[in-house]
Amino acid sequence: MQNFVYLSQEKLIELEKELKNLKTDGRKNMAQRIAEARSYGDLSENAEYDAAKEAQGHLELKISKMEEMLAKAKIIDTSRFSDDEIHILSTAEVKNLKNNKTYKYTLVSEEEADLQNGKIAITSPVGSALMGAKKGQTVEAKVPAGIINFKILNIE
Repeated sequence: MQNFVYLSQEKLIELEKELKNLKTDGRKNMAQRIAEARSYGDLSENAEYDAAKEAQGHLELKISKMEEMLAKAKIIDTSRFSDDEIHILSTAEVKNLKNNKTYKYTLVSEEEADLQNGKIAITSPVGSALMGAKKGQTVEAKVPAGIINFKILNIE
C-alpha cells in the first residue's frame, strides 16, 4: 500500500527548490570540504576528513528522504471541500474554553506543521479534534495535559 504525503502546492514547490539546492550547491560545497580536508595529509588520522565524510553521508540521507517524500507527494485539492466545516488547509479561529484565549490554527499535514506559525497537524490531538467540526460547535481535544474544549468561532 502506497503511503501518500499530502502537501499544499506551496510546500511542494518549496521542497522541490530545497532538493535542487541540496543536489547542486550542497553537493558542490561538500566536495570542496572533502577536498580541503584531504589536503591536510594522512587520511587515517584526519578528523576534518572524517567529519566531512560524515556530513556528506547526512547530506545524501537528507536528499534521499526528500526524494522519497516527493515521490509520495499528493497535492491537496481543496475545491472539493465544503466551506462550512474544518478540513485540511482550513484556518479555524477557536476559543479555548479553559483559558478563554482565542487562537487561529491552519490544519496541515504532519510534514507542514509549524506551531510558531499557527500550522498544526491534522494528526495532532487538537487538529484531529477540529477536523470535521462546524462553526459554533464545541469540540474536545485530549492533550497530554488533560482535556481542552474549543468553541469554533470562524472557519476560513
